[in-house]
Amino acid sequence: MSTKRSFLFGITVASLTWTISLYLYWKLTQNTEPPVTVISPAADKLQQRKQEFNALDGNQRSSGGKIQDKDYDFFAQKLQMYKKEKKFRKISRKLIEEMRPMVPEVKDEFGMVRSSKDQFVRDQGYKKHAFNILVSNQLGVNRDIPDTRHKLCSQQDYPDDLPSISIVMCFYNEHLMTLLRSVNSVLVRTPEKLLKEIVLVDDHSNLEDLKQLDEEMRKIDVQGKVRMLRNSDQREGLIRSRVIGSRHATGDVLIFLDSHIEVNRDWAEPLLAVIKANSSILAMPVIDIINSDTFNYSSSPLVRGGFNWGLHFKWDNLPEGSLKQDTDFLGPFDSPTMAGGLFAVDRKFFRDMGEYDMGMDIWGGENLEISFRTWQCGGAIQLIPCSRVGHVFRKRRPYGSPEGTDTMIRNSLRLGHVWMDEYLKYFLQQQPTARNVDYGDIGERKALRERLKCHPFKWYLENIYPEMEIPGESRKKFKGKSLPQPNFEPWHSRKRNYISSFTIRLTNSTLCVTNTGEKVKGFWKRGSTLQVMPCLRMQTQVWYETDKHELILGQLLCLEASTSASGHFAETPVLNKCHEMGGDQEWKHQRTKSTPIYNLAAGLCLSAKSVTKGAPITMSICSASNEENLNAWDLVTSPLAT
Repeated sequence: MSTKRSFLFGITVASLTWTISLYLYWKLTQNTEPPVTVISPAADKLQQRKQEFNALDGNQRSSGGKIQDKDYDFFAQKLQMYKKEKKFRKISRKLIEEMRPMVPEVKDEFGMVRSSKDQFVRDQGYKKHAFNILVSNQLGVNRDIPDTRHKLCSQQDYPDDLPSISIVMCFYNEHLMTLLRSVNSVLVRTPEKLLKEIVLVDDHSNLEDLKQLDEEMRKIDVQGKVRMLRNSDQREGLIRSRVIGSRHATGDVLIFLDSHIEVNRDWAEPLLAVIKANSSILAMPVIDIINSDTFNYSSSPLVRGGFNWGLHFKWDNLPEGSLKQDTDFLGPFDSPTMAGGLFAVDRKFFRDMGEYDMGMDIWGGENLEISFRTWQCGGAIQLIPCSRVGHVFRKRRPYGSPEGTDTMIRNSLRLGHVWMDEYLKYFLQQQPTARNVDYGDIGERKALRERLKCHPFKWYLENIYPEMEIPGESRKKFKGKSLPQPNFEPWHSRKRNYISSFTIRLTNSTLCVTNTGEKVKGFWKRGSTLQVMPCLRMQTQVWYETDKHELILGQLLCLEASTSASGHFAETPVLNKCHEMGGDQEWKHQRTKSTPIYNLAAGLCLSAKSVTKGAPITMSICSASNEENLNAWDLVTSPLAT
């Protein structure tokens, strides 16, 4: 009896313990504290940010769910001690960054065209902006990007008293979401104490979407850093717009950025440290690659700027022996020229050195003009490897000058007549029609050269760019050795890594994707189309997949979503030389039976015209409603895999 009573007593105690525990847990999870008042008007913006975040959809924020009220209460309690707006701003930067939604790197399906509406958006994007706005829209204003710096960069310390920054960003008919993400990347990844302002210069845009810009900008500009200028009377062009923006700027250092960029981690401090040490240096970040088709962000190698006698910018290798050990990757490296879109310069030095040539029109040549002028007049240009900024490399310029003139030729003539002395003749040999082009009055720019007591162009060639070949002369030497030209564009990598091989069989059939082209001198002809033929596992049916998601037939030619003369993607994919830049040669699939195979640039799926021998392979909207499964494929592992 005593044992039974003890047993019942134990059950009762255990039940009471669980009941009390559950009650306490329930009380702890309730928000019973009275609301905390934060003594700062900026707190209202912080609360507004919470509401905006909670309203976003899944593509625009991480999977962590909504920001909880208790998180805000915690932040508010910390902020309550700061009664002045100045002190609030010092800590609000970090808190805002912690609460900003971050999305993962580009999802594979972002560019998939699932409807005629998607196809229209994609086509309009390429037509108006020369990149894939279907993907850009789905990325939203904020995303994480890979840290592409050398491992030693994160270990560097910078002075506490770095100069303040004014970002000058000019745009004309830029894609709204891409522009917002460009600005937001600067706001998120630049220390608040360094960023004085972002001066946005709208060069007389007329796109309907940009009418929402002011409203959308207020949503991301929590701290009121963005100033908007508009060329309301006429289009001035990139060159004059940059000068207009710089004259309204008030920061110690100007940083010029394009309007389709994303800055990387700790990008500003390395540039500012160099300019703090020497205010006559134009400091360039490494320009990483944002693919115009997929918006994937990838690292660029360390290369410097050069030019040819047609006065076109080009990339050169660093001098031989520049990168022998890890610490060498910290730089800086002297660069004869710069690409022009992204650089930092002391504001006073920029003004004293003559800003840009206001006689130049729209775009073109301004990067070489400021490069020659900087070196010849006592300054320097340096590449700073620990500063990285991603840039969307468009396949073409989506707009020209208002009058349709070749501004590149006219601007090149202006810089040539002012800075190149007798060497201008080599440009005119390359561009004989330029002799008849009116390049305007250059008296003011020649007077600038006299006032600055600049070196002749011969000095520049001998001391800054000695490896530049002079027509008719033997190739110059640099440190005793000829410098080879890069055998790549900055985004290329020649290493090819095959990860699998297979035949591509149409689901529920015995037909495989087959090359229709003939061999020419032992090689398949570029531009060959494809068809479905009985699966025989022959050489014309075996595909090799690389770690870059290329599909290479017989390890020779890449499957490519070709474009038509109008710039739209053609209905028929082709085989072409592998360019290793992704996009139209990048394909994704689910590695399962009945998988779609879609191209990241076109957003369209590989399809058979019909389930018949010899039916052509086409590109179509990725629809699962197709009764015949003409865009569903089985990847059958090939015995020829190596």
